[in-house]
Amino acid sequence: MGNYIRFDWMIKRLLRNKNSFVVLEGFLSVLLERQIKITQILESESNQEDKDQKFNRVDLLVEDEKKEKILIEVQNDHELDFFQRMAFGASKIIADYMKIGEAYETLPKVFSINIVYFSLGQGKGYAYHGTTNFKNMYNPDDELKLTSVQKSKFGVDEVSGIFPEYYILRVNKFDDEVVTPLKQWISFLKTGEIPDAFTAQGLEEARNVLRVDSLSKEDRLIYKRYLEGLSLAMSLDDSSRYEGYYDGIQIGRAEGRAEGRAEGIAEGAKQQSIDMARIMKADNEPLEKIIRYTGLTKEDIEKL
Repeated sequence: MGNYIRFDWMIKRLLRNKNSFVVLEGFLSVLLERQIKITQILESESNQEDKDQKFNRVDLLVEDEKKEKILIEVQNDHELDFFQRMAFGASKIIADYMKIGEAYETLPKVFSINIVYFSLGQGKGYAYHGTTNFKNMYNPDDELKLTSVQKSKFGVDEVSGIFPEYYILRVNKFDDEVVTPLKQWISFLKTGEIPDAFTAQGLEEARNVLRVDSLSKEDRLIYKRYLEGLSLAMSLDDSSRYEGYYDGIQIGRAEGRAEGRAEGIAEGAKQQSIDMARIMKADNEPLEKIIRYTGLTKEDIEKL
C-alpha cells in the first residue's frame, strides 16, 4: 500500500479533521503562492461521507480567511467533458454563495483546483493556470483594466482577480526534476512518497498525518478496499492507451473524415479488446460504462 495515504482519500476522510488542515494549507499555499489559512469546510457536491461513494471522484470545498472559496477536485477516471465540469463547478459555487438582493461586489472569489490522473486535453505540461482577461479585439496590446476606484473598492489589482481562477495538475504527466516546492507536492501526488529531502510547506506534517501505519485497523481496511477499487478502475481506463483512440474518433467526427474515425475505432479495438472484456465482466451495466469511458455510440460499440 505504500507508506503514505493517497491525497484523494486524505481529503475525503482525514482532512475533515481541523488538526489535519495544516497539510492542505501547505499544499494550497505552495500552489497559490501565498499563505492560506482555512477557516472552514463548506458543503460541496460530493464531500458528504457515503459508504457507496465512488472512488473515481473526490471534491472538497473550503473557505479561507479572505472568505475566498477554494474547490479542490481529484479525478481518476478519464472524463471527456471535464473542462465543462470545471466551469460548472466554479459557477455553481458563485450562485450558491451569492444571496438574493446582494450587490454584485460581494461576489465570492473562487479558485478551482483540479488534480487529474488522466490525459486531460492536449498539452506538453503538467501544471496549468487559467484566468480571465479582456483584450482589445482590434489592438491585442490593449487590455481592459480596473480603475483606481474599482481596485480600492473590490480589493483586487486586476480584472482577473474578480473572476474564477483555474488550476490543473495533470499528475501522470509529471516527469521532471524535483527542485521546487510545487514539484515536490506534485511528485507526492504521483508517487505517494515523501523523501527526506522534501521540505515543501505541508509535507513535513504530511509525514506524520498521512502515514498508513497510523490508521486504525478499521480505516486501514477501508483504505485497502479503496485502493483495490481504484486499481481496477484505472486498469480499465488507462488513458494513455485510449488517447489515440479518442483522438482518432473525435478528429474524425469534428472534421468529417471517415478515415480518421475509422482509424480511431480500429486502433481502439486493437488496443482495448482485453479492457473491454474486463469492463463487461466487472460492471453490471457494461454498455453504459463503455460509452462513458470512450465517447463511442452504441452503434460504434456494436461494430467493434
